[in-house]
Amino acid sequence: MTDAILTTLLQNQLDHISKQMGWVMERTARSPIFSESHDFSCFIADARGRLVSVADGIPIHTGGGGFAIEAVLRDYGRENEIAPGDVFILSDPYEAGGNHLPDWTIIRPVFVDDILLAFTCNRAHQSDIGGGAAGTYNSAATEIFHEGIRLPVMKLVSAGKIREDVWRLLKLNSRTPHLIDGDLRAMIGSTKVGERRILALAEEFDIVVVEQCFDAILDHAESCMRRALNAIPDGHYEGVDASDNDCFRSVEVPVQVAVTVKGDSVKVDFTGSAPQIAGFKNSSIANTYSAVYVALFSYFGVTIPRNSGAFRPIEIIAPAGTVVNANFPAPMTANTGYPAVEIIYSIWKALAKAAPDLACAGWVKGSSCVTSGRDDAGETYVMYHMLAYGGAGAVMGRDGFPSIGGVISMGGMRIPNVEVFERKYSVRIHRQEMRCDAAGAGQYRGGTGIDYEVSVFGRGFYSFRGEDSRTASGFGICGGGTGKKADIVVRNQAGAEIATPQYGVMELPPTRLSISSAAGGGWGDPRDRPADRVLRDVLDGLVSSGAARDIYGVVCTREGIDHIATAKLRQELGARHQEN
Repeated sequence: MTDAILTTLLQNQLDHISKQMGWVMERTARSPIFSESHDFSCFIADARGRLVSVADGIPIHTGGGGFAIEAVLRDYGRENEIAPGDVFILSDPYEAGGNHLPDWTIIRPVFVDDILLAFTCNRAHQSDIGGGAAGTYNSAATEIFHEGIRLPVMKLVSAGKIREDVWRLLKLNSRTPHLIDGDLRAMIGSTKVGERRILALAEEFDIVVVEQCFDAILDHAESCMRRALNAIPDGHYEGVDASDNDCFRSVEVPVQVAVTVKGDSVKVDFTGSAPQIAGFKNSSIANTYSAVYVALFSYFGVTIPRNSGAFRPIEIIAPAGTVVNANFPAPMTANTGYPAVEIIYSIWKALAKAAPDLACAGWVKGSSCVTSGRDDAGETYVMYHMLAYGGAGAVMGRDGFPSIGGVISMGGMRIPNVEVFERKYSVRIHRQEMRCDAAGAGQYRGGTGIDYEVSVFGRGFYSFRGEDSRTASGFGICGGGTGKKADIVVRNQAGAEIATPQYGVMELPPTRLSISSAAGGGWGDPRDRPADRVLRDVLDGLVSSGAARDIYGVVCTREGIDHIATAKLRQELGARHQEN
């Protein structure tokens, strides 16, 4: 047993180590998806594979990280098979505890005097892993073999020496071997920095004390989660969210959840969810666990430590053969987005019936594409159009963020720098500005979404993902309105529009791509939004004067707010609302 001060100190130290690993990765990786957008996560586990720090990166990566370490222990846990200087790599969601194939996970065991103390880990979404489409997202995939190289648990470094045969194998199976080479070295380096820092802790405090602190850290997180659950009324709460397609046809694909709160524990049961689908929006079990943790941690706020201890009061039932636990060989490259978002939203909707003050309106699901082609040097490039991120949902007390990485990242993925993209790729970015009259109305307004336009000068391949291009995804909550759906328009150099699929891969000539990203949902009755905040939105070009009048009941003039007319109009709108 350790005292609370020492436990807190080591928890903060471990979190700082995770973040320092992330800083190293960000500053040394080759791909903009890492250096600009932070599509990776660094985390730490103890010798038993229990996550003790997930402070860096994006939560959809880290929540299921324990599955990957368990796979290492399963395959190499016999005596002397894990040794100092070893580094493991894995990705496969069926065999190796991965969430989806593009996320390669580097795992380094940390030894103190030949005693295994911990693992330092980096899970990062690679620019390209082969498969049927450049950029890792093959929306035509109908089985996992179409999606790229599958990595079981393998030693990438053995006793400090890189296995050159495995290294060549990885590079040969990527269209961007020049990026893979540098990115893997950055991942390995980040875990080495984590190892050094943990060894310093063990030297300062003694290995036995550090191991005891691991237990205390996990126990503290468990008690925090149990207190949060105790504050929710006991009951059975149901929620559902759905996709409107299986990547090939229009069909409803629901994720159905029953959340049962009993005292200081919770059961999350997905019985009744859709069977696994033909397309690549099926979830692995590790990804589903991560999505559940994202939903619960985000709902209960920032006071609960993010580690395996907080997972203990949570029971998850994910029936095999459904979109939340697909059977081999279902494709699943898109699963960190979908159905992860539907998993999160279904839980949010269920819990909103129990604790509406904590409810969050819907973030957007995302409509975008990945462009790949050849640069001036003849090498393959992959450009993710992350400058078109959509809006977040509002919560009580705060408007939604206008443009932010998806809900699965909780803001951990960053918006890239326009100038960097124009320097790295043969493109010209014409527009990136917040949309008007798109955000879900409410006492707290949803995020606006973005109007984004870019010219791509060379021929290229485009992998389209238009999850909310037909159905709005930023649902309102507690009386708030739904944000507008997304729209993607592609034109050739003559200005003629080119028809594009909701999901699909196609080769295109030089184009001008326009994306109006979806907007987040609102929280609460729009008529309760302070009139001066509505006026501010009108002046900022986020809400038109007509919408201010018709939706918010605020009459704006050149001089400002007509308070008499506003009071009368809001009274009239309230009467109409009661009649309906």
